[in-house]
Amino acid sequence: MRVVIVEDNTILAEGLKLLLETGGHTVAAVLGDAEGLLGAVDEHSPDVVIADVRLPPAYREEGLRAAIDARRARPGLPILVFSQYVEEVYASELFADGARGVGYLLKDRVARVEEFLDALTRVAAGGTAMDPEVVGQLLTRRKRPLSRLTPRERDVLALMAEGRDNTEIAERLVVTDGAVHKHIGRIFSKLGLADGDTGHRRVRAVLAYLGT
Repeated sequence: MRVVIVEDNTILAEGLKLLLETGGHTVAAVLGDAEGLLGAVDEHSPDVVIADVRLPPAYREEGLRAAIDARRARPGLPILVFSQYVEEVYASELFADGARGVGYLLKDRVARVEEFLDALTRVAAGGTAMDPEVVGQLLTRRKRPLSRLTPRERDVLALMAEGRDNTEIAERLVVTDGAVHKHIGRIFSKLGLADGDTGHRRVRAVLAYLGT
């Protein structure tokens, strides 16, 4: 897996590079700001980009903006962004911009090596990875909750937003795969998602959950 890292904290950037290279991946470039991301993507054709949301010079949303621009220039480019805090608008905007192959983690989650690598692998494969704390805060902050869903269906949808597949959801909720399949079918029906590609409907359900 070829990776481009965008992180201005040298210690964190080098730690990520060492972690990935030790795992057999190739770090094609390490950038200290967002300015050179488009050029790095053109030059190295990475399988995934890891970017901090807040980067120089203003330390606001430079990393996220650069990531979204990179996805527009190269549709489907997998992006995993991380931030120190839950930033609801940023999370929603990222998932609204194509949704497939995107992830949003808190920096504390990045320090949990197995969870981070699992999220990165899912994003690079075109899946989603959303930090459970982000999911939880989005759920409590929503002004218009998904009232048509039962509490169990909302639990299932929250785990879908984290990027979990049916088997993982079943394990988390201690139910059968068949029960998860039925819950997801009811979620699709209640959200008015017509029959079609199941993966695409999962993405659309997550977007509905995020309120985008």
